[in-house]
Amino acid sequence: MAGTDGRPSIYPTLLYADAKAAVKQLTEAFGFTELSVYEGEDGLVQHAELVLGNGAVMLGSKGRGGRFDEAMRGAGPTGVYVVVDDVDAHHQRAVDHGAEILMPPTDQDYGARDYMARDVEGNIWSFGTYAPQIGD
Repeated sequence: MAGTDGRPSIYPTLLYADAKAAVKQLTEAFGFTELSVYEGEDGLVQHAELVLGNGAVMLGSKGRGGRFDEAMRGAGPTGVYVVVDDVDAHHQRAVDHGAEILMPPTDQDYGARDYMARDVEGNIWSFGTYAPQIGD
């Protein structure tokens, strides 16, 4: 079964008009680490994988062609939730790097603490402590 070897089984996948700027913001402001970034001869990001904790996102450049690029054409922004240990420190890092904060760190009725930010192309990122138990 996918995901049973310690690898995530779900990878949010995003396309950006300026994928290089997205990689920069996600690593600098939101604390992701580059696992891999592949660029074409034209300088467009063909595929990138960024990790945070035990999760990862994949991203690439809009307009590079291919079935996924075609399918995503005209799609709206995406929302991604990422579990972090220290919401307030993570939020401060995002603020220090100029991220647009939509909601400051907030304690939720269901016991989580999280905040919300918008990335350079309008996708919504929530970072918090909510980590539902999946499986037994």
